[in-house]
Amino acid sequence: MKPDVIDLYNEYIHGNLPRRTFLQRLAGIAGSAAAASALLPLLEPNYAWGQQVAEDDPRLETGLVEYAGGKGAVRAYYARPAEHAVPLPGVLVIHENRGLNAHIEDVARRTALAGYLALAPDGLTFAGGAPVDQEAARDLFGQSDRARITDDVIAGVPYLAGRPDCTGRVGTVGFCYGGGVSLLCAARESAVTASVCFYGSALGADDVARVKVPLMMHYAGKDERINQSIPPFRKLLDDHAIAYSLHMYPGTNHGFHNDSSEARYDAAAATLAWKRTLSLFETYVV
Repeated sequence: MKPDVIDLYNEYIHGNLPRRTFLQRLAGIAGSAAAASALLPLLEPNYAWGQQVAEDDPRLETGLVEYAGGKGAVRAYYARPAEHAVPLPGVLVIHENRGLNAHIEDVARRTALAGYLALAPDGLTFAGGAPVDQEAARDLFGQSDRARITDDVIAGVPYLAGRPDCTGRVGTVGFCYGGGVSLLCAARESAVTASVCFYGSALGADDVARVKVPLMMHYAGKDERINQSIPPFRKLLDDHAIAYSLHMYPGTNHGFHNDSSEARYDAAAATLAWKRTLSLFETYVV
């Protein structure tokens, strides 16, 4: 797929570009409205295509819970192994800029199959919950109080650590918007023992100074918007002697781990990045 198609889609999902304008520009790149229509299914989320773990997988127990956020209840999806005799280490799974959806729930189930109590909050709970329609979800996210979304998501860490079925040790992993929040968790919550960021925003100097746990960052090679922040971020991490690993995946696009988007998903990079993520958790969270 042409790089400018991916760039346009990233502009659309990360900004406030109206859908009509997006489709018009896509048709211009593709050469016709018909060609643009053929590209859409490859760009937009297809949760059935990306599902790796069935919702009713008998190896898991899943469900919905609520916990206390900054100003009200926060809805979250949880998944854990169906058979576990002892408390489990926890992992907070943090969504992209569209709130909780079927893809993130699937990532939570993958995490649970690796032996963790996984919790995936919906930061848009206070705004009525994340819409299923992804354009509506993007718009609602953009119109909502970003600080409250972040605070409500991070509040999932002490909730998770305090559950009787959790050991009290928590790892965090997030994607895009959630990647930056995952790093914030490491700076702000003492129960966090390791954090992973997939192509998310870098921490500022004040937050880096608070980090005491190992970090792991995964970046896409073709992601100029995010990657421009890497050099100053690395300098901050080095200046504060933070333990971290940073992995760049050449030739990949922002969102390469999201297998519900066929055009951006890169199976080899996603598999390797997830393997590295679980390895970090096995070392520092278990």
